[in-house]
Parts: sequence; C-alpha cells; structure tokens
Amino acid sequence: MKKLGRSKSEHAVMHSQNSHGLVGLLETMRVQMEISEDMDIRTRRALLSAMVGKVGKRMDTLLIPLELLCCISRSEFSDKKSYIKWQKRQLNMLEEGLVNHPVVGFVESGRKASDFRVLLAKIEEAESLPPATGELQRTECLRSLRDIAIPLAERPARGDITGEICHWADGYPVNVRLYEKLLLSVFDVLDEGKLTEEVEEMLELFKKTWRILGITETIHYTCYAWVLFRQFVITGEQDILQHAIDQLTKIPLKEQRGPQERLHLKSLSCRVETEKGFQELTFLQSFLSPIQKWADTRLSDYHLHFAEGSKMMESAVVVAMIARRLLREEPELVMQAAPLTDAEQIEVYVSSSIKHAFSRIIQDVETLFDTTIEHPLAILADQTKKLLEKDITMYLPILTSRHRNASAVSASLIHKLYGIKLKPFLDSAEHLTEDVVSVFPAADSLEQNIIDAIMSSCEEGAAEAYVKKLNLYKIETISGTLVLRWVNSQLARISAWVERVIQQESWAPVSTQQRHGSSIVEVFRIVEETVDQFFALKVPMRPGELSSLFRGIDNAFQVYTKHVLDSLADKEDIIPPVPTLTRYKKESGIKAFVKKELTDQRLPDIRKSSEINVLPTPTLCVQLNTFYYAITHLNKLEDSIWEQWNKKHPGQRTKRSMDSNLRNSFQKDSFDGSRKDINAAIDQICEFTGTKTIFWDLREPFIDGLYKPSVAQSRLETLIEPLDVVLNQLCDIIVEPLRDRVVTGLLQASLDGLIRVILDGGPSRMFTPADAKLLEGDLEVLKEFFISGGDGLPRGVVENQVARVRQAIKLHSYETRELIEDLRSASEMEMQGGRSKMGADSKTLIRILCHRSDSEASQFLKKQYKIPKSAA
Repeated sequence: MKKLGRSKSEHAVMHSQNSHGLVGLLETMRVQMEISEDMDIRTRRALLSAMVGKVGKRMDTLLIPLELLCCISRSEFSDKKSYIKWQKRQLNMLEEGLVNHPVVGFVESGRKASDFRVLLAKIEEAESLPPATGELQRTECLRSLRDIAIPLAERPARGDITGEICHWADGYPVNVRLYEKLLLSVFDVLDEGKLTEEVEEMLELFKKTWRILGITETIHYTCYAWVLFRQFVITGEQDILQHAIDQLTKIPLKEQRGPQERLHLKSLSCRVETEKGFQELTFLQSFLSPIQKWADTRLSDYHLHFAEGSKMMESAVVVAMIARRLLREEPELVMQAAPLTDAEQIEVYVSSSIKHAFSRIIQDVETLFDTTIEHPLAILADQTKKLLEKDITMYLPILTSRHRNASAVSASLIHKLYGIKLKPFLDSAEHLTEDVVSVFPAADSLEQNIIDAIMSSCEEGAAEAYVKKLNLYKIETISGTLVLRWVNSQLARISAWVERVIQQESWAPVSTQQRHGSSIVEVFRIVEETVDQFFALKVPMRPGELSSLFRGIDNAFQVYTKHVLDSLADKEDIIPPVPTLTRYKKESGIKAFVKKELTDQRLPDIRKSSEINVLPTPTLCVQLNTFYYAITHLNKLEDSIWEQWNKKHPGQRTKRSMDSNLRNSFQKDSFDGSRKDINAAIDQICEFTGTKTIFWDLREPFIDGLYKPSVAQSRLETLIEPLDVVLNQLCDIIVEPLRDRVVTGLLQASLDGLIRVILDGGPSRMFTPADAKLLEGDLEVLKEFFISGGDGLPRGVVENQVARVRQAIKLHSYETRELIEDLRSASEMEMQGGRSKMGADSKTLIRILCHRSDSEASQFLKKQYKIPKSAA
C-alpha cells in the first residue's frame, strides 16, 4: 500500500519533519483533514479540561461535543461568525447522535427528544441576546442539556453496561458518515489519486474509534471500500480501484460474521431516495448497490466504456461479482426477483453490450450510405466481423473465467442481430446482381467467422449445441440457386457456340505446328471464359454448383464429339459386300447359298464414290489431332478448375464439410463422360481411317486384285508402295502421341483385307496347298513393313495382330482330304462346344474348301452343303 502513497516531502504544509510516533501521525492526520492549528489546540485543551477530576476514565466515556461546548468559550475564536459556525456543528452532532439517530431508541414517547431540541435551540438563541443575558442562558441550557444527554448517551447498547460507553456517535448512519470523514484523510491532499505514505498507521489509529463509533470489521471494510471506490470515480486512478477491490474482498460473508455482528448489521437500515422513489436499504445495500450499479452500467456497454483496454474492465467485473455475491446474502428488501447466477449475469452483460455496439455500428453505416457505392449490408457485415473479433480478443477472455461459453453467447447474438437485418435482402434476391455479389460473400464470411468462434471457444458438445441453435443464413443454398441459374444460361450459350463452330469447321490445320481444327480452339475459349466468369462470382458456392458446371462442360464436349463422328461415312458403306460362297467349276448360273449363316443378304452392287461422303485421309488426321488437343486440354482445364476451387475453398468448412471419399470420386470423374467419348472417337476414327485406306482407297489393288489370277502372279509386295505412301501421309499430319494408334488401325485393316482375300476372295480366287508358303511370305513382308526395322510399331504388337492371319494361311497348307476330315469332326465338336483338331471352326474350313481348285473339294461341298458351282 505504501507504493500508492506520496512522499511527505512533497507536502505544501510541513510543520514538523522530525515528528515521530503518535504525535507525528496525529499531526499528519490534522494536515490531511485540513484542521487548523488553532482549532487543534483548542480541541486538545478542551478535552484535557474535560478529563480533570475524571482520573481512570477513558476518552470513549466522554460526550465529546457537549464537553467541547462547555470548555471552549467565545473568546477563543477570532470572530463571532467562526464561533457560531463551530458551535452549530457541535449542536448538530449532539442532535444527530442522541436524538435523530441514537443507537438506542427512546422509550418515553419522544418527550426527552423534544426537551433536547428545545435546549439546543435556546443555546443557539443565546448568541443573539446581550452578552450577559446570552452567556447566562447558554450556561443554564448547557447544564440542563448535560442532565438529559448524559443519561441518554450512557444507556447500554451492543452488550455493554450502563455508563461503560458514551453512545453519542455510534448511531447509524451518523457513525459511518463520521468514519467516512476519517477515512477520507488517507488521500494525499496534493494528489487525490494517491494514498498518503502513512496510510497503514492511520488505519491502525482509526481502529481506536471503532468502540466510540460502533464500527465493526464488516462496517470498516465496507466503508473503506466505498471511500476508495468513490475516490476512483472522481480521479480515475486505477490503482485506487484495485485497492478498493482488495477491501471488498475482505468484507466477511454472512457465515463468516459473529452472531452479534450479524444481529447488529441486520438492525442497520436507512431510507434512501432512488430512481424508484424512497427505498429501505440495509447497511450493505446502501453502500454496495451504488458500486454494483456503476459496474453494471459500464459492463452493460463494455464496448463503449472500456474501449481503450481490458484491465479496467477486468477490475469492473471483479467489482460487480463481489458486490453481487455480498448483496445476494441481504434480505429481499429491494430485489424481488430471484437473483441471477454469475454466469447468467455475464450473459446479461454480453447481450446488452453487443446490442448497444451493434446499434452504434448501424448508425455509422447509415451515415456512410451516401458516401460509398458498397451495399450497406456488406459494410455492416464487415463492421460486425470487426466487432466479433474485438469482442473475442479483447473482452471475452475476461468474461470466460466466469462463463466459459461467453464467446458462444456473444457470437450467437451477433449472428442473430445481423440475421434480422439480412433476412429481407435474402428473401428478395432472385438474380446475381451487383448487390448480391457484394452482400453474399460478406454475410457468409461473417457467419463462418461466427461458427469458427463458437467451435474454437467451446467444448465439442457445447459448440455443436450452440451452432445447432443458430438460424443459419443459408447463404450457400440461396446463392447456389442463383449460381445454378447463371451456370445454366452460360451452358446454353456454350451449346449454341459448339453448334455454330462445328458447322463452320473446314478441318484445315490451324498451322503447321498446330495441326488441329480451329473449332476446338473456339470451344475451349468460350468454356474457359465461362469458367473464369464462374470463379469471378464472389458469392458462396457449394460443390453442387461446381458439379453442374462440370456436367455442362462435359456434355458440351460430348456433343462436339458426336458432331464430328456424325461426319464419318458408315463403315459398312465402304466395305464391299462379301461374295457368295461357290465351289470350284464353271456353270452358267450362280445360286445363293441356302444356309443363311454362310451368305450375305446384301446385294453385291458397288456404289459409286459420289454417292458416299467419305472424308479424305488428311481431314481424318486433323479430326484425330483435334480430339487429342481436346483430351489434353481437358486435363489442363480440369486442373485449373480444381485449383481455383481450392483457392476459393481453402479448407473443409465446419458447417458444410464434404465426405472425402465422395469428393475424391467427384474430382476424379469430373470429365469422365467426355474423356470416354473422345477416346472412343479416336479409336473409331483410327479404325475407320485404316478401313477406308484398305477397303476404299486401295480397294482395286488390294481387295479386288490381290492374288488374281494366282498367288504366284500377284504378290502382296506390289501393295507395299501404295501402303507406304498412305503411311507417310498419315505420319506427316498426325500428332506424335497418336501415331501408333492410327498406324495400328491401318495394320488391323490390312490384316482384315488379307483375311478377306484368302477366305472370302470370291469365285475368281483359288488356292492350293503349295500357295501357303507364298502367303506366309507375303504375311512376313506385311509384318516387317509395319515394324519398319524398329521405327514402326512394336514387334510384339504386330506379332499379336498377324497371329489370326497366320492361322488362316496355315489351313491353306493342308491337303483337301485333311480339311474334309477336320470339317467333319469340327461339326461334331461344335455341337459339344469344341473346335476341330486344326483349331478352326466349320465356317472357316468351308471357306478354305470353297477356294480349293480341285474336284474332291467341289464334290464334297456339293454333296454336304449344296454350294453352287463357280461361274469363273
């Protein structure tokens, strides 16, 4: 406590620097109480005179105001006015202590009190009479006053016996008012915000007055706390407030007081004028209620009163809680309702202060309405977020020690208050206007901050309970609906653009380096533009809106792919019909084979190329390159979309987290439909390109001319050059990653053509067992052509492809009798689900026999299968 004091060397009035002990302390008190030296001397002299002849009597047995009146004369004052003022003060003290507020009430119906007041009036009246007459009247009245006052003052009270204590200053509230005056002397006269250096000694000296003034320990700590608190209010010195808190904590609780003190305090009450009129208050209520009211007033708007820092607020909370705890023990004279718990009171403070602060924010926003283009609700959300952050960081750490969920209470109320202002706007939102784009993100961010504050400040169960009580704004749901409308309109725009660019596509390469069509570039341009606009929408979005965008883009590329494939000719139109099976020998007519599975019902007409729209090979290559461009850029587009989405949603959000497995699946299959369709389209065009080359472009030398009139006279080597020309053309245009796929398509078509020639070559093609070696040699030439010394397709791939042709060639090496026997066994084996010894089915064996130029095969086919003779 001494550190709060002020050095005596700083005092303006210093009478004795060498004074020590009780004399020095009394001198300090005189200076602090601003009592003049003359008055001090007069008072000391009078008290000494009063004690003459009263050896053994203590000072507390004297009726001091009366003794002073008797022992101090008018002549001791420099002027009459000072004397009259001093005398009036002593007379008032006697009246207050013995008549108005006596510690023991009057039994005789007020008669002595009436006589007492008459005597006091006469003493005052004596001053206006001639000196001789006035002095006589004063002396007689003082004698009579002593006769009445002494018996009144010596009546027993608080357990003493008659005459043991003079009860002239211990009636309530006179005694505490006098004690307050004493306590006020602990403040430095030069600096009212500091205590004197001798405060401890002074307080110890004050205890000697407790018997005279009827002061108990509870009354002392209460009065001292009040004096300190009142001085803090006047000076604003926080050290004084802390000292007041120390005194408040020393006030004993009801159970800590002795029985006599409890009875004494219960008897103390006074009538006080309040806002509700006059009220009867107990001793503690009269002192602590104003303190509590001060604390409640400031804590009910702590954002306003404690804007500079939290230390003062923490002290105010302590004051409020201590005062509440002490007042809860008092009789229900004032407070009719059941008292609130500390936690409930903290909620009251938080709710009240948040409401006041939010109202001020609204007023500030309204003043900015004409000076900013931003929507007021967006500004309000930002300012409310700052209020939340300030509350959590500055104020709530103080309150959570008494209400562990104070942060949740604050955040929940802020959410509710802003929600009331936001709801009409949400109800009226129908499109993504500038106002919506401004308000929605701000409101959603505020709500998320509120939820984060609740989740981080409470235990899991309590946090979930508070969040569950929130009437969520559902910004994402409303915003999602508006975003979906926007997305759908943009997707319709993309679809129309796809239709337009595909119609204008000429399938000429964009450049020598960019060997794809221009239409795909335009499609990606409009798609990327839409994606950029999507993420430029600064409104909350759910994964559903992103999924809708993905599906729309995916569908657009699927539509694009379908349009490209629709330009292809029908594969069946470019492959000539399979000739009707015949056996060796000339005849005038050809009859169709009666077994449906061995014949082709299509007419063997050859349609003119002008009737079939077959795209040229360069065009097909550009289409393949276009699809490759599409699928590679789809991957880049997908990565870009997810990167932007993750930036927009950097973490799993508390109120709307997605299942990780579902999200991973969603991300993986974002463009699954278009990828599947484009890859299928690449395979289809590669296959079509090969088929077109062999069965359309090289039909005459390959399908129609190979091995005619015999194998020896028309070898496959003659086709290598035209195949090489086609292959070079493909490789010049096709992008490197697709080269093997398109060449594989040409290999497969070449092998299909070879199979067609040796199994369905028509009546003009005949083979002998000796031709098998030549055919095997031709197959080897074709194989090596596509392997191209290691620069072409992998050898393993080619070997796997030619295996099926090699099997057919091997069948040509067998003698006719072996083939007939195998065919007979094959028919039986197929009925049992097996194959012949040669590993061929009956249809293949029949075709081999149909191309045998011997009568044995012919006779067998005629007898067993009724196959007609060849006209060749």
